[in-house]
Amino acid sequence: MEYFTIDYWAQNALEATGLVSGLLCVALLIRQNIWNWPIGLLYSVVSIIVFYRSRLYADLGLHVFYVVMNAYGWYYWGFAKRPVESRVVPVTRTPTRIAFALAIVVAGATTASGWWLSTRTDAAVPYWDSASTMMSFAAMWLTARKYLENWLVWLVVDVLATGIYLYKGLEMYALLYCVYIAMAVVGWWAWRQSMLRTTPV
Repeated sequence: MEYFTIDYWAQNALEATGLVSGLLCVALLIRQNIWNWPIGLLYSVVSIIVFYRSRLYADLGLHVFYVVMNAYGWYYWGFAKRPVESRVVPVTRTPTRIAFALAIVVAGATTASGWWLSTRTDAAVPYWDSASTMMSFAAMWLTARKYLENWLVWLVVDVLATGIYLYKGLEMYALLYCVYIAMAVVGWWAWRQSMLRTTPV
């Protein structure tokens, strides 16, 4: 039976590691704690293995990007220019031109990636997977730059990802992203309050 195979337990151990490290990473992110980035690196590496085994190739590619962005976020939060009176990079709103450009890029990339995955690979849900992946690229960059709207993009991603992982039988990851939905709301509120405290009247 499947439940008694080494591969089954190895997969579940990986998913459990991803669940715990993913939750810890977002909890630290809500608090604007720089240690969310190294924890995020662990989560990303584990997830690459999980998604390779599940044939969710867009998600796999996304988590390779996460490895890079976690390293960048770690650097940016630690060494970026900031107001002299502040010890941390402040939360700000996304400039309109950047938001518009990201929306155009995400729409085009989703279409192209969905088509390529559906015609060139055995991807399970190419267009849905591509949509959540491309929005996650944008959300991760917004997060690293400490733009408030990253949480709204993550909220949409989390809803899509929960459905995808339930469909693919990745219960632990579905649970993780279901919790992420609530954490995205909490994160938006916490970062908004932080931004209001640091924004000059």
